[in-house]
Amino acid sequence: MKILLTNDDGIEAPGLAALLEAMSEHGSVVVVAPSQPMSGASHQVTVDGPLVVHSLGADRYAVDGSPADCTRAGLLEICPDVDWVMAGINLGANLGVDVWMSGTVGAVREAALLGRRAIAWSQYFAPQDSVDWPLAGRAASALFPQLQQQVHPGSYWNVNFPDSADLLQDPARWQLAPLDHHPLPVRYEKQADGYHYRCEYRQRPCEPGSDVATCFGGLTSVTELKIGS
Repeated sequence: MKILLTNDDGIEAPGLAALLEAMSEHGSVVVVAPSQPMSGASHQVTVDGPLVVHSLGADRYAVDGSPADCTRAGLLEICPDVDWVMAGINLGANLGVDVWMSGTVGAVREAALLGRRAIAWSQYFAPQDSVDWPLAGRAASALFPQLQQQVHPGSYWNVNFPDSADLLQDPARWQLAPLDHHPLPVRYEKQADGYHYRCEYRQRPCEPGSDVATCFGGLTSVTELKIGS
């Protein structure tokens, strides 16, 4: 099995390193990731100039572009023979309406559009907590075999791990959960230099049993998304 890894936190991100270690247990891995953080890039792609790709050694490439650019370049030019595309492990959850803004999810949506099986991996964390990346990697490695045979054509997986303290209690527990569609509780704080984004992320409304409720409740949420989601 051959796996393409990307992310939106940049090629030096610890979550990508954790996913690389985890997926190396399942096959050969090629990393094609943004040279700089591109969080919130959604499905942005480069069409008005050259897409610069830097080779950083065997099967490791940094792209001066977005996560979706990385998927495109990887599947069309760098490693067209891969079986899976995975993005993450993202620093922060990608739950509910986050999937419309997430570069992590945008990368695997592009993979699904190009006919590949794909998974977005994200790690929720509370502001006062730290992330246990090796634990998240082990959880991803254990969950992957369970998802391999379940993905449907035109669909892709969005996985969100709960905070590390909850994940540590039982890394194997997960739940299929539908996408929550409540808007984020966004506001702006006006300051001298402009409007500053504010969001009480943990206080977002959600439906019982949704991906938001599942992850905030301490379980790994697994959501099947379809092309267009």
